[in-house]
Amino acid sequence: MEIFQRQITLRERPRGFHLITSEIAGCLSAISHWKAGMCQVFIQHTSASLTVNENADPTVRIDFETYFNKAVPENDPDYRHDYEGSDDMPAHLKSSLMGASVSIPIQEGKLALGTWQGVYLCEHRNHGGRRRLMITAWGT
Repeated sequence: MEIFQRQITLRERPRGFHLITSEIAGCLSAISHWKAGMCQVFIQHTSASLTVNENADPTVRIDFETYFNKAVPENDPDYRHDYEGSDDMPAHLKSSLMGASVSIPIQEGKLALGTWQGVYLCEHRNHGGRRRLMITAWGT
């Protein structure tokens, strides 16, 4: 069994849902000889999240943003944690709903995503900045 781990920093992106599959796959050349394994991608932030979903139709990502803005609105008068801006507490809630990590099987040295699947960075802040990911893979 081999273990691979690398931290990468994603460029700043605007609020929304962004495909980052190629950035993750691009740092996994060290596993190209593996037959099977697992890859965990963990985001080291509390106001952004990760998910796996459709990678073909960009309207899916727009609809995700629309849904989460309706489900977790800004400027709720009941929020106590509001001193970092009106988008901050909703970003924390959205991040917890979506999750901080995804696990993806590895097959024949590559991520074994389905035909229409990709990894999204879910940026929940208006200006979230650069985001760090810890990528850990294990396999044989």
